[in-house]
Amino acid sequence: MQRRTVLKGLGLTATAATAPAFAQGAGGTASAPPLPWPSPQPATGGRLGHCRVGNGPALCVVLHEWLGDHVNWEPVLPYLDPARYTFVFMDLRGYGWSRGMSGNYTLDEAVSDVLHTADELAIARFHLVGHSMSGLVAQKIALQAGSRLQSVTLFSPVPPTGFRADEAAMKALNAVIDEDEAAGRAITARTSSRYGAGWLRRKLAIAREASTAEAKRGYLTMFTSSAISGETHGLAAPMHVVTGALDIPFYRGEPLRNAFALAYPRVTFEIIDDAGHYSMLETPVRVASIIEKQLAAAG
Repeated sequence: MQRRTVLKGLGLTATAATAPAFAQGAGGTASAPPLPWPSPQPATGGRLGHCRVGNGPALCVVLHEWLGDHVNWEPVLPYLDPARYTFVFMDLRGYGWSRGMSGNYTLDEAVSDVLHTADELAIARFHLVGHSMSGLVAQKIALQAGSRLQSVTLFSPVPPTGFRADEAAMKALNAVIDEDEAAGRAITARTSSRYGAGWLRRKLAIAREASTAEAKRGYLTMFTSSAISGETHGLAAPMHVVTGALDIPFYRGEPLRNAFALAYPRVTFEIIDDAGHYSMLETPVRVASIIEKQLAAAG
């Protein structure tokens, strides 16, 4: 009973949320055509695939989650100010513009990749945005290269204590990689079952097209076996944690807030009442405004 309660809390059981039926077109699960990105650069050498948006003086690096690449951020693009800011969206190894770049998919490797790519692009100091699993990556970057960070904004992040999963939870999470129904349940639970089949079809398509199965499995091991350790109290850059009121408890509850507050005394929190785990897809105007507010406040 206890194990089932844990799985239910993570949105990994069939009874945690009832997913809408998948609407099938003539070709099966459909995918909306991607929106245009200005001159995306595929991965080359040790540099991650990326795309610059805007040409403003303040630079912000934006990372993605486990079930999505840069495509998750497309709805936010029209609401960003390209004259004031330059946003550099990066795809981790095995994802999106870095899909052909394999690796070990460890936390240290992801941190090294982001910093190396920033070096290659001559980005000395920057703001950093992370989402879900890349929230863990962003925290490690902030601690490892603190002098380069101007601010850190995290959306529905994995807390510094990590995402601990027992054998049953790992089995359920691996099913998300392989089975549409399992992925549908997880996605639906993370948005409080409030959306219809069109939403689920689109988000599932993003998840399936975002990366290789190898990369998903590798990063799953990363965020379920890694935690932030060391001297976290010395982080100089302001950190802002944004959670969705409609997300599963793990990503919005008191344990998460307490973990961040204990690790980072200067952290601030914000809740989006009308969003779950995927706020950049659910409430893109609000997300763009939150990011730019943090960038402006940090200077």
